[in-house]
Amino acid sequence: MKKFDTKVQHLKYKVLREVARYAWNDTLHEHLLDIPKQIVPGKTSTMRCCVYKERAILSERIKLAMGGNSADPCVIEVIDIACYECPAAGYEVTDSCRGCLAHRCEDVCKRGAISFDHNHVAHIDKDKCVECGQCAKVCPFSAIVNRKRPCQNACKVKAISINENNAAAINSDKCIECGACVYQCPFGAISDKSYILNVIDYIKKSENNTKFKVYAIIAPAISSQFSYAKTGQVVKGLKELGFHTVIEAALGADMVALDEARELSEKGFLTSSCCPAFVKYIKSEFPKLAELISHNPSPMTALARYIKSTDATAKVVFIGPCTAKKSEAKLEKAAPYVDAVMTFEELQALYDSRDVDITVLDEAPLDNASYYGRIFARSGGLSDAAVQAVKEQGIDFEVKPVICDGIEACRTALLKKSKNVLDGNFIEGMACVGGCIGGAGCLTHGEKNKTEVDKYGREALEKTITDACAVLNLKK
Repeated sequence: MKKFDTKVQHLKYKVLREVARYAWNDTLHEHLLDIPKQIVPGKTSTMRCCVYKERAILSERIKLAMGGNSADPCVIEVIDIACYECPAAGYEVTDSCRGCLAHRCEDVCKRGAISFDHNHVAHIDKDKCVECGQCAKVCPFSAIVNRKRPCQNACKVKAISINENNAAAINSDKCIECGACVYQCPFGAISDKSYILNVIDYIKKSENNTKFKVYAIIAPAISSQFSYAKTGQVVKGLKELGFHTVIEAALGADMVALDEARELSEKGFLTSSCCPAFVKYIKSEFPKLAELISHNPSPMTALARYIKSTDATAKVVFIGPCTAKKSEAKLEKAAPYVDAVMTFEELQALYDSRDVDITVLDEAPLDNASYYGRIFARSGGLSDAAVQAVKEQGIDFEVKPVICDGIEACRTALLKKSKNVLDGNFIEGMACVGGCIGGAGCLTHGEKNKTEVDKYGREALEKTITDACAVLNLKK
């Protein structure tokens, strides 16, 4: 059965699985040199120029699986020795150049970067070129093209550049840690740090201490993942791993929806605070609009805070599709409540590290949330919930949402707001296209995921947000 979209994801999973397998029995450090040989056995490699280079890269992948570089604040890292196959980026003259007489490319270049050889074919001096693209625009043959690496195309906030060693480099001040570059890199040279060892450590400690409990908060995007099994089997699998309680983050979404609706009606304008990548983007690129970000925590943080208010011994692990959540968990608002974050990719590795086949398990129930809490997982869901929350609380306020599907749409809305020409009073910002179901940590990506989320939402027993919150005595 196919569990992942790409072979790069599968390779990343195998490293995580083997690291976790040895961590369970405290023999990881004894087998660090064995893992690359287990994943790439023999003396030949189908992935790189030679088996030795592939094993060297695998050693770097193992470091990321163990938490990565602690001195680097960004949860996304580049494996330099794996990043060398992509062509140099920038504007290039192709074979389509006909050596025309017009020389429009030369005339338009203000830096004098265009020259011609004895055949009248254009050439670009990279030392002078500033990548403005004017030459490409005026070429009648479209002979000048902008060759961008997949990671640069994926990064819509322009946080990736190419360093002197021809490897990708991430500007941590600009990076919003959405993980788009991780998913799009065809060589797996960019990856997110994993905290899977922390999760294993919590579970092992809880097995030796009955007062120490590990809670799993599952993001509603779970309904579009693990398609080879049922959601109830995914939940049962978590309990087989040693989690004491499994709660859906959609309950946190219900909590946030009620509070956010009140805040919106009081202030008259808000941007959502659920997507950490979107929040970081506002603060870095539109700092003057930061005061408009909702003061409510994300569903993850809100629910984790509730759990710890009822059980002081709890360790809370969030499991979802988002790499940026790993960074959010370290922020002052979340750090006291969220102890670790795992992606769905990492959860699959955790199952298999203990040989837990979820397809043969019985189904375990998942604490119920409302339809509106569950559809937070896809673009537009948060706005639907805000409208519903205003209605349920009898608030006399018209919500006019601006739904931003992907960071480029977010940028457009924020630009309009900065110029006071935005037609709306609530910006729902989702950094990933499709919403959380498009997150880099998903097993699979695709349009069908939205259908699965909506179906999952309709299965909710609690039909209103208020009723869902009342289940945990959370009604305000």
